[in-house]
Amino acid sequence: MNTIQLECFLAVAEHLNFSRASEVLRITQPAVSHQIQSLEEELDVKLFKRTSKSVSLTQEGIQFLPDAQLILKTALSAKERLGQHEQFIPFELGCHNRMELNLLPPILKKLTEFFPLLRPVIQIVPFPSLLSQVENKQVHAAFGIKEEQKKSSLYFRELCSAPMACICSPGHPLAQYDSLTKDQLSGSIIACSPRQIADPIFSIQNSIVAKLRPEQRYFSENMESALTLVKAQIGYTLYPDIIAAREPDLTYIPVTDIPKMSFGVYYRYDDDHPVLRRFLMLCRELGT
Repeated sequence: MNTIQLECFLAVAEHLNFSRASEVLRITQPAVSHQIQSLEEELDVKLFKRTSKSVSLTQEGIQFLPDAQLILKTALSAKERLGQHEQFIPFELGCHNRMELNLLPPILKKLTEFFPLLRPVIQIVPFPSLLSQVENKQVHAAFGIKEEQKKSSLYFRELCSAPMACICSPGHPLAQYDSLTKDQLSGSIIACSPRQIADPIFSIQNSIVAKLRPEQRYFSENMESALTLVKAQIGYTLYPDIIAAREPDLTYIPVTDIPKMSFGVYYRYDDDHPVLRRFLMLCRELGT
């Protein structure tokens, strides 16, 4: 059963005239008759009573009429959707944690104004895996901290130089300071798994953890769980302070004797995706 058969059936059912149906469909009358005959053979029923003077629907034809209308409508609707889908512009982005997701709404809002058919896809994956996805063209761009280049096909564009910050709840003793040094850090620290964060961040967290007693050390699987413990006033964590990505209701205090880290976007040298250049420009314009 195909849409041509259904269109012929519905046209004949509406006009009860093969000649008129062929005119409406702009095909020959023998072609209409052939489509009706093949449909009847497929359904194994007669759909029309035909005489030399008239055409009428059989009981089976009357029963099949609403089904034919629904099937044709569904088929044409699917065809239209799929045709539109070919015009959509997929654009895959990668993030490491929810904080980086906070950067995207204003950028994507502007981006969809330039590309109305844009269909963004956002993935949250660990740092090493995310860079591999960029290299393998599974995502077009990914936020991240710059580290020693391990992927020769990737390019890094800096968006900001982020100070390392002590992130704590407003009620934490460290929250009273405008700035800190490593020696001033006190209390329990919440460190992240090395699988989830860039090596430079893990090295700094680990250097603090190594000096603490076991009861002052907390370990979390990712930054989301680390920040949850911070909000529960269990301790503080250390992470680059990207202002536009800050979590509300937390305090960010720069640690002045830890070097700033370069935060930006990783992408492939040879990626000529039409949206990528505009995305990079908007990241800079919006002060990410």
